Amino acid sequence: MELINTGFKELLVIKPKVYSDQRGYFFESFNQDTYRNAGINFTPVQDNESRSSLGVIRGLHYQLRPHDQAKLIRVIEGKIFDVALDLRTDSPTYGKWFGIELDSESKTQLFIPRGFAHGFSVLSNEAIILYKTDNLYNRASERGIALDDPALNIDWHTGNIKPIVSEKDTKNPPLREAENNF
Repeated sequence: MELINTGFKELLVIKPKVYSDQRGYFFESFNQDTYRNAGINFTPVQDNESRSSLGVIRGLHYQLRPHDQAKLIRVIEGKIFDVALDLRTDSPTYGKWFGIELDSESKTQLFIPRGFAHGFSVLSNEAIILYKTDNLYNRASERGIALDDPALNIDWHTGNIKPIVSEKDTKNPPLREAENNF
């Protein structure tokens, strides 16, 4: 496993070692001991899977403390542009975002620590995303940030495709108005 620093504290790109031959491939997508030995304190308690079509944008979602979640994101099928937005007010990267293309071919993963909002856009005809979280979902603490907040200026890589966004996500406030206890 190769860990790549993103310039954001604890936000890491993870490139697993993939073993391929004529039968297909094998890779270890998560190993608690390997993560601990690499200095990543992450104990997943919930797996989430989503399927979306080309042009769908989901996010930017987060949960307030004490229900905040660290996430390990990977793509099972297809390709996405994944975004993590730093909400930690004491961080030098507060209000900045990191984006990366993740796909089922490379098996690259993104580890998002607590204190970040998360979202993604689908770049393939279909994408299936799996993410592990270290805290259970709590509807009462769920919040969101506007996908089109001009202060963030996120390029979702959708090109000429009209984005498909849930009604709920269209109602999220800009970062400056969002509730935040990080």
